[in-house]
Amino acid sequence: MTSSKLACIILAAGKGTRMKSDLPKVLHPLAGRPMVRHVLEAVAPLKPDLVIVVVGPGMEAVAAAVAPHRTVIQERQLGTGDAVRAARPFLEGFDGDVLVVYGDTPLVTTETLDAMVAARRGHADPALVVLGMRPDDPGQYGRLVLNGAGGLERIVEFSEADETERSISLCNGGLMALDGRRLFGLVDRLSNDNSKGEFYLTDTVAIARELGYACAVVEGHAEEVLGVNSRAELAEAEAVLQRRLRRRAMDGGVTLIDPSTVWLSSDTRLGRDVTVGPSTYFGPGVTVEDGVEIKGFCHIEGAVIRSGAIVGPFARLRPGAEIGREAHVGNFVEIKNAHLGEGAKANHLTYLGDAEIGARANIGAGTITCNYDGFLKHRTVIGEEAFIGSNSALVAPVRIGDRANVAAGSVITREVAADALAIERAEQVEKPGWARNYRARKASEKASKSKAKE
Repeated sequence: MTSSKLACIILAAGKGTRMKSDLPKVLHPLAGRPMVRHVLEAVAPLKPDLVIVVVGPGMEAVAAAVAPHRTVIQERQLGTGDAVRAARPFLEGFDGDVLVVYGDTPLVTTETLDAMVAARRGHADPALVVLGMRPDDPGQYGRLVLNGAGGLERIVEFSEADETERSISLCNGGLMALDGRRLFGLVDRLSNDNSKGEFYLTDTVAIARELGYACAVVEGHAEEVLGVNSRAELAEAEAVLQRRLRRRAMDGGVTLIDPSTVWLSSDTRLGRDVTVGPSTYFGPGVTVEDGVEIKGFCHIEGAVIRSGAIVGPFARLRPGAEIGREAHVGNFVEIKNAHLGEGAKANHLTYLGDAEIGARANIGAGTITCNYDGFLKHRTVIGEEAFIGSNSALVAPVRIGDRANVAAGSVITREVAADALAIERAEQVEKPGWARNYRARKASEKASKSKAKE
């Protein structure tokens, strides 16, 4: 009987020199999340007993990003076979299946990985299963040569393939599922007698066949094994992932008016009957409940939007923003670390930072909470049904009572009692005829200067 145990080795030791970056390649983000985390999340539903991430020397940042999973250092960059060998201390005596994936192939799906494990545990008991694909342009990919029974006979590198072999459309995707009981017996037979002096895991296919073991292939979509080795390939992977995320959102009951212009993060949560306008960006940590309308050109991250709220257009919600049920956030409104209560409105040209705004309060245009004194942040509390007039500045820490009014143009520095009106502005002074006399005086001065130049 085959074991139901599963281990996963994620190869993440590559330096990624083509990225031209101080950041390790597998930590470059896709949809707001490091590449390697996408791989971990694809593996997670399989419930592996053990996950081992192979990193290079000095890659403490990668180790931190994949915690609490184990990491092992591949001291020398001597190929994929050598990387798997580095994980050996954690797998001594392991009699389950071992899935080998790559930290820079973030688009692989759980369904494909599950199919590979299932094939490894199939009745043919293959020593290993290779992920195959049929790209539109097979190009320089290695070809997978099958035998008459549909099993994998060998992998032929493009440079060594003849014309018949190059015509094969089934290509090597690189990912493998192996029998843990036979894994290191195969890996230990690998040779580095090649132009690069490296140990290639794909050579285990030939070794397994020489030993009389069966090998198998599971086909996946070519985009799943799109490797990221450059900034251009990172952009290609982002585009694929965004298409997936948009499709998932729409399949879940979200209307995207112009899908190609909406940018989602991997953890964006959108409820049913949510409508999202064009050119809207969702950074990490956003939850949108049912029935919300988000108009175009909004930037939202680290925020919660409750049912029935309306946001935008041109609104910015920063981390810690919570928009209550049926609340309105209008154009050119920025909210940070603030709660806008149920039915409250901030319809235009407003900044609300470090604030608590009560239910049904109305925040007039141009209002700002002055939350920072140059050293510390302070909080503003605005009561229920309060009315804040346009162009007001609320200097925190300050509290505006329930149903209180703040007159337009006021700078409020002290608490305003419930049901009170607060006015803070200079007395208006009017001088009759002043404007007419001013114009006449200035016109005379201008005429005198022009005559002097003549």
